[in-house]
Amino acid sequence: MVNTVGVEGRLGAQTRCVVSVSMLSEGWDARTVTHVLGVRAFGTQLLCEQIVGRALRRQSYAVNEETGRFDVEYADVLGIPFDFTAKPVVAPPQPPRETVQVRAVVPDRDACEIRFPRVQGYRVELPDDRLAARFDDDSTLILTPELVGPAVTRNEAIIGEGVDLTLVHTNRIRRATLLYHLTRHLLLTEWRDPNEEPKLYLFGQLKRIARQWLDGHLVCEGGTYPAQLLFAELADVACKRITDGIVEEHRGTRPIKAVLDPYNPDGSTRHVRFTTSKQTRWETDAQRCHVDWAVCDSDWEAEFCRVAEAHPQVRAYVKNHNLGLEVPYRFGGASRRYLPDFVVLVDDGRGPDDPLHLVVEVKGYRREDAKEKKAAMETYWVPAVNHLGSYGRWTFRELTSVYKMETDFAAAVTAAFQQTIESVLDA
Repeated sequence: MVNTVGVEGRLGAQTRCVVSVSMLSEGWDARTVTHVLGVRAFGTQLLCEQIVGRALRRQSYAVNEETGRFDVEYADVLGIPFDFTAKPVVAPPQPPRETVQVRAVVPDRDACEIRFPRVQGYRVELPDDRLAARFDDDSTLILTPELVGPAVTRNEAIIGEGVDLTLVHTNRIRRATLLYHLTRHLLLTEWRDPNEEPKLYLFGQLKRIARQWLDGHLVCEGGTYPAQLLFAELADVACKRITDGIVEEHRGTRPIKAVLDPYNPDGSTRHVRFTTSKQTRWETDAQRCHVDWAVCDSDWEAEFCRVAEAHPQVRAYVKNHNLGLEVPYRFGGASRRYLPDFVVLVDDGRGPDDPLHLVVEVKGYRREDAKEKKAAMETYWVPAVNHLGSYGRWTFRELTSVYKMETDFAAAVTAAFQQTIESVLDA
């Protein structure tokens, strides 16, 4: 009730005021505290600081368009002996920003509802007898100072001559030594079951595949060297690229299984309901989207909304903002969550009851983590969800050029339609 105070149609709609006797507990997180009034004695300075801290929550997290920073906010503290500043500051009240409520239009737009699974992880069972790998352009790891760190550092003493610290000494490490340590790291991190001994009999096969990846898919730029893969974080990235290549090669014979959220396995556009003050948004077509607004992160995404609504084979689409569609993946040994931009229902010729779910990512500049996101979608998430069979057919497409967005999207729809025709002819 407290979280929905004053929100029309929610549990706390009729609540006008909340009074806390004694002091507010640690679980309270109100962003509308403008006055703090102390009406009893305080035994310690720490208690004063704790009470004043209740007014430190910002009322608005909207960034000022001119300065690119948050606007200054103040609270009036009365009756509390807290020497925060010697001079009182009067902040002029800021006009509230325009907000809109984004929600699913139920039941008028229920025909455009999109369902999806909430995937928490993947289970991959690969063969132990003969391993092979298939690498592509996204398997390539480019070592740059942006990813590794500074390749040249100037060290100046108080007196004496300055020295340039470089990474040239790492070039003296033999390639065979690097291959051994990379294969060892691959075996211990990617090919070891929990609470089990490492599968040492796979060392020879993994070494062969690691050599194949090192020879063709490692690029060093900006004063970096291959031996920097001995760093644990970079070794994790390299081993993930190698494992993705192995999984891709055996995807047809070894299905990937999705591990769903046991408490909330199903997601739907029906549950979208939030308030936003972002100005970059698109008012959706009532015949194409279950949600009345698409909150965009860039003008590119707004352009895609126009493209999706103009295509005749698009049945429905939705922007993945507060939708709950998350794709788990790993980068550098850390677990992350990837939120793709759009989900589009496409009529690819299999009838209205079996549309194609096309996950679209609108991407401008692609860093190394963008390759991991794409690999997570194409190698793990999409095959795992298709293997479930209860959420329809899914595929993934990345659009990287705003000027060719309409052409690339039309090409993706045409390719899906052609694949349907070929599958029918083969049957």
